[in-house]
Amino acid sequence: MRVEDLLAGSAAADPAKTAIVADGARLSYGELDAMSDALARNLVAREVRRGDRVIVLMDNVWEAAVAIFGVLKAGAVFCPVNPAQKADGLRFVIESCRPRVILTQARHVAMCGAALADLAETPIIIAAGAAIPPGGVIESFEACLAASGALLPQTDSGDDLAMLIYTSGSTGWPKGVMMSHAGMDFASAAIASYLGNTAGDVVLSALPISFTYGLYQLLVAVRVGATLVLEKNFAFPAAVLETARIERVTGLPLVPTMASLVLSMKDLRPGALPSLRYVTNAAAPLPPAHVEGLQRLFPGVRLYSMYGMTECARAAYLPPEEIGQRPGSIGKAMPGTKVAIVDEAGRPVTAGETGELLVQGPHLMRGYWQDEAATRIALRENPQLGGTWLHTGDLFRADDGFLTFVGRRDDILKVRGEKVAPKQVEAVLHDCPGIAEAVVIGRPDPVAGHLLHAVVVRNSPALTEREVMRHCAARLPDVMVPRSVEFRAELPRTASGKVARRLVA
Repeated sequence: MRVEDLLAGSAAADPAKTAIVADGARLSYGELDAMSDALARNLVAREVRRGDRVIVLMDNVWEAAVAIFGVLKAGAVFCPVNPAQKADGLRFVIESCRPRVILTQARHVAMCGAALADLAETPIIIAAGAAIPPGGVIESFEACLAASGALLPQTDSGDDLAMLIYTSGSTGWPKGVMMSHAGMDFASAAIASYLGNTAGDVVLSALPISFTYGLYQLLVAVRVGATLVLEKNFAFPAAVLETARIERVTGLPLVPTMASLVLSMKDLRPGALPSLRYVTNAAAPLPPAHVEGLQRLFPGVRLYSMYGMTECARAAYLPPEEIGQRPGSIGKAMPGTKVAIVDEAGRPVTAGETGELLVQGPHLMRGYWQDEAATRIALRENPQLGGTWLHTGDLFRADDGFLTFVGRRDDILKVRGEKVAPKQVEAVLHDCPGIAEAVVIGRPDPVAGHLLHAVVVRNSPALTEREVMRHCAARLPDVMVPRSVEFRAELPRTASGKVARRLVA
């Protein structure tokens, strides 16, 4: 099945059902289907052809949903880019994927202009909310929602590319991840299955729709005919949660930074969201202390810890009934997929040993855009396991088959000859009263190799460095106890909300 067929199915089943709530606007499935049809016809009229790339540079607005499905209906490949990106980052994506069109908003037109400066070939810019001067180089998104006589292409192959999405570049230059219609259809079906999503769900997402975790909130909602409430960000958590209460939200996706903000809200009482059915977490594992805090705040709500990456959307989830016994685990492979933990030679490790996580299934990327060398590293045959596997670069261990994240392979530090995973230290720090967030980095030392340095955001100004170190010393081996603690007002983040470890030092 092609991704746009998900919308066609839900629109046919209940065209009056609310599909998107954003910025005070409410779009029904019938309206979303009709608007994306009109946009697709206008894109075809502008000579967008099958396989062409179209950048979607938009905030969490209803126009973004119309844009994504309009591009797909035109037979093209949508390329989501976070508007928080700088002009240089946008230029990198433009030069890499060579888009035919950029669909954006008036507020981002200046950045588009800066990114396109001096380029020999420039795409068409279609902007929502822009005052379009006669003869200008910017076209109106609103005008493209009017009827067009262009015929939509016949596209029936799930093997076509649907999306080209770029990684955050946290470990080097961003890479374009190629995802097929079939892969995205499978992933959205698997996620909907284990979350138990139905047309009765109302999901609120403040996650950028330009990142995989946020994007799949849209795809899963459209798949089952649910309602998606879009918030532009989580900067004002009290206002977001009030919207969740008013809209009777049943699903709330979070990342650890958002969970930390929720748990720091002193006026929030248990049961504040009576319609809430489930909470999810991805992007990075939740510290066990956050898991316990969310369980107290949302009693009876199912909490799903999940693991995924851009190259496969999702890989594993922990059933909520297991979270009490395994608060640090991200569970097992999601339905229809496989995972394995291997050593550096590609051999499966024994239970409890640490190794690299491999993922196999129909949801894997097709490869990296125009980067065969990086593709060969990430997607490899494994004779012992059979077939092609995605090498995640993440270190895990498995106990009774349940996966526990240890850290990025590149993050592991050598301290006095022993390997230390910063994530294990951070989990203990998050359990310390007075700490809202923490990250651990290594500072080079000629004798020890590295000395551990903790950077902490505290919610209790009375907390001291000595108290933090005493807390760690009582719970960790000496080699894992930070030798210094630094307090900061906030931690640097990537555009997707993850703590940018490389920017902490």
